[in-house]
Amino acid sequence: MKISILKSFLNESIQHVSKAISSRTTIPILSGIKLDVNRQGVTLTASDTDISIQSFIPAEDEKQTIVQVDQPGSVVLPAKFFVEIIKKLPSSEVQMEVKENFQTFISAGATEIQMVGLDPEEFPVLPSIDDSQSVSVPGDLLKNMIKQTVFSISTHETTPILTGVLWNLSEGELKFTATDRHRLATRSAKLDGVEEMKFNNIVIAGKTLNELSKIVPDQNTLVDIVVADNQVLFKIDRVLFYSRILDGIYPDTTRIIPTTHKTELILDTKKLSESIDRAYLLSKEEKTNIVRMQTMEHGGIEISSSSSELGKVREELELAEFKGEPLKISFNSKYMLDVLKVVESEQLMIAFTGVMSPIILKPLDDSRSMYIILPYRTTN
Repeated sequence: MKISILKSFLNESIQHVSKAISSRTTIPILSGIKLDVNRQGVTLTASDTDISIQSFIPAEDEKQTIVQVDQPGSVVLPAKFFVEIIKKLPSSEVQMEVKENFQTFISAGATEIQMVGLDPEEFPVLPSIDDSQSVSVPGDLLKNMIKQTVFSISTHETTPILTGVLWNLSEGELKFTATDRHRLATRSAKLDGVEEMKFNNIVIAGKTLNELSKIVPDQNTLVDIVVADNQVLFKIDRVLFYSRILDGIYPDTTRIIPTTHKTELILDTKKLSESIDRAYLLSKEEKTNIVRMQTMEHGGIEISSSSSELGKVREELELAEFKGEPLKISFNSKYMLDVLKVVESEQLMIAFTGVMSPIILKPLDDSRSMYIILPYRTTN
C-alpha cells in the first residue's frame, strides 16, 4: 500500500471513526483503525463490537484530487498514536507506505514516522445489512430528539435495557422514550413518506447515541436509518455508523403517565430554570438535591431548599396560569434542571395529580415532547 493524501480529509475521517475505539478492549486488533486502499479511495474502519464506524475518502471530488493511489492495500494502525500524530503533522499532504510485516512509514514535510501495523485480515468483518428499506430523518431533528431524551437513561448496568433509548416507528411517527425509573422523557416527530414502515422495541445505548450525535451535521442533512435483526445502520454522507441493538424488552412506560390532572401550572421556562438552579446550590450541599415547590394563595409558586450547614433559599415566581387544587411537592432538582436545559419553549406546563404522583412537564408550544419526574416523600 502506498498513497499520498490530503491531511484535512484524512484527519476528519480519523476523528469520525475513532469514536468507535474503546480504551478497555481486550482484543488488541480493536485498538486500531483499519485502512483499506483501492483506486476509488481510502476506507477507514474502527469498531468496539457494540458500534462500528466506517468513513470513505474518495480519490477525487469535483474540485480536486484528494488521494493519489500508487499501490492499493490494507493495514491496521494503533488508533491512539495514529489519531494524535496525523492531527499534529506539519504539512497539508501526507504520504503513507506499508512495507513488509505491516511496517508503516508516514511522512509529511520534513517529518518521518515509522509505525508498527497489524494484519488487516484479523480485523472483524462489518455486519451485512439489507438497506433496501430505510427511513430518512433530517440530521438536526435527529440530534434534537437524542438531546431531548438521552439524559433520562439509566447509568446503572444492572438493568442494561434502561441504559438505552427506545425507538418506535408507527404510522409515520418516530418516537423516542428514555427512563431510569425515576424520570422519563419522550419525544416524537412526524416523518414524510414512511407511513408503511414500522418497527418497535429498538433500544440503542445512550452512549452510542451521544457518539452518533457528534458525527451528524448540524445542518439539515438527511440521515438514512436501516433497522436489521440486531443492528441499526446510520448513513451520514460518506460515513456508515453501525450500532448493536440492546437485548431485552423495554418496560411499558405508558402505565405511569397520568391521564388526568388535579393541578396545572403554566410559567416562564427561563425564570423557573434560574430559580431552581439557585435552590439546587443548597440542595447539592445536602447531597439530596431536594427542592420544594408549593402554590401560594395569591396564585404564584414558592421554590425553596435548605442546608443544615449553609442555610435556606426561598423565592416566589409568578404564574401565567394556575388551575386546580393547591399543592406542595418535593423533587430532585437535578432531574428538573436536566429537563429545563433541553426545553426550547418559552413557557412550560407543569401538571400534578397529587403529592406522590408523577410530575408532568410539557413545553407549551411543543406537543411532541413530554417529561415525567417522580416526586420525593419528605417529612416536612
